[in-house]
Amino acid sequence: MSQVADTAVASAPEAKQIFGQPRGIATLFLTEMWERFSYYGARAILILFMTAGAANGGLGLSDKTASSIYGLYLAGGYFSGIFGGWISDRLVGQQRAVIAGGVFIMTGNALMASGSELLFFVGLLVAMLGVGLLKPNISAIVAQLYPEGGSRRDAGFSIFYMGINTGSFLGSELVPITAKAFGWHTGFALPAIGMLLGLVQFFATRYYLGVCGLERPDEASRGSWLPVIVLAAVIAVVTVLAMHGSLQLDANAIAAAATWLMVILAAGYFTYLALFAGLEAAERRRVYVMAALFVGSAMFWAGYEQMGASFNLFADRYTDRVVFGYEIPAGVLQGVNPGLIIILAPVLAALWLSLGRRNRDFSAPFKFALGLLLMGAGFLVMYIAALHVISGVKVLPTWLVLTYFLHTVGELCLSPVGLSSMTKLAPPRFVGQVMGLWFLSMALGGNLAGQLSGEYDSSNLLSLPGLFLKIFWWGAAGGGVMLLITPLLKRLMGDVR
Repeated sequence: MSQVADTAVASAPEAKQIFGQPRGIATLFLTEMWERFSYYGARAILILFMTAGAANGGLGLSDKTASSIYGLYLAGGYFSGIFGGWISDRLVGQQRAVIAGGVFIMTGNALMASGSELLFFVGLLVAMLGVGLLKPNISAIVAQLYPEGGSRRDAGFSIFYMGINTGSFLGSELVPITAKAFGWHTGFALPAIGMLLGLVQFFATRYYLGVCGLERPDEASRGSWLPVIVLAAVIAVVTVLAMHGSLQLDANAIAAAATWLMVILAAGYFTYLALFAGLEAAERRRVYVMAALFVGSAMFWAGYEQMGASFNLFADRYTDRVVFGYEIPAGVLQGVNPGLIIILAPVLAALWLSLGRRNRDFSAPFKFALGLLLMGAGFLVMYIAALHVISGVKVLPTWLVLTYFLHTVGELCLSPVGLSSMTKLAPPRFVGQVMGLWFLSMALGGNLAGQLSGEYDSSNLLSLPGLFLKIFWWGAAGGGVMLLITPLLKRLMGDVR
């Protein structure tokens, strides 16, 4: 990007401000809010719909298969962020990628609501691709609104994160209630409408972004459309063969293979950045920090994403949800986490700003360690709850609420900080791809979440506390190691704060 363009990026958004923040943050807040409404609304009923019997309008899949599909759905959306970042960096720019992603998400959810089992799975695939186009690029545009970096950028990402969780809360509450009242397919239609509203809002207010995310790559860095065309053709052929029964797909085997693929891809990309991307010494040292944060993020999301998998099944089968004679849909409990984030995000944002002004802010690795330890603590709570369940009683929702509280605080320590840190640590010409890499960590974590949830055997209730205890140790060990290596990672970060 030219010096003139750099100046425009830095100055244009500052012309309009709202509560001391660039006016463009409101545009991105609302766009992401509706995207997350769509995503988390569908997620709140996804595994419940797939495991429900045909007599109840569901697909009648086994818990293991449904968990694998759930994990692949999460992983697919974030995994495609690698390609979404590349497409924006090398072909169309970030704003155009966001628009295309919104169209894909809207279309995918409409197909999920169609009532056809085949189109439902096609819709899952289309929505995944849309998330990959939109998510990394809208986060990269947020970073461009704060060219000065520092604590103000952290605060901006925390505000942006409130948009994520406002949409998550509304989707998690309204979609399950709608599905219970009018049927599964009507429930899936609501996210499509939400994404349509998000697109209309983005077009109406994108002026406030200035040129942030608008510039296309120059001739020297522009890529070819050929890889995109080839990938689209492969996806189309596999989809057609699967729809006609010529190709049998095993969700469990695909999930296992996807884990190894993502591990190899991440390791290969970090190796490329560190050894072959022509980075300066300081930039290479930051690559090692990004790799450590990547591992911590994947471990966190593998536990956290049980919320829509094993926790959702736990809420449906083993939780007393009757209030004043009305049985609350299990998916509604998914709204506890985003509701808590809406309350707590401003508190954490103010805390980071206050510490930053006094040069006493915690480092990103330390915050990651806290996030992992809190995630593990939540599973210790669920382990105790599961012990009550195997004694033959249903438990109160307060067990899940306490777990979600611990996970929420852990998420606020890790996720917005991770988003901000990756944009600050990334070499400038690789920001879009590095944001895709960040979402790859979430893809890996989501896929692992599905595989871990699949270890629960509904015919063997004793497997439930064992699963929760296993993930507790996963979080405790990950958080402990991150604490030990925090001093080293701080040195490798150099002057990045």
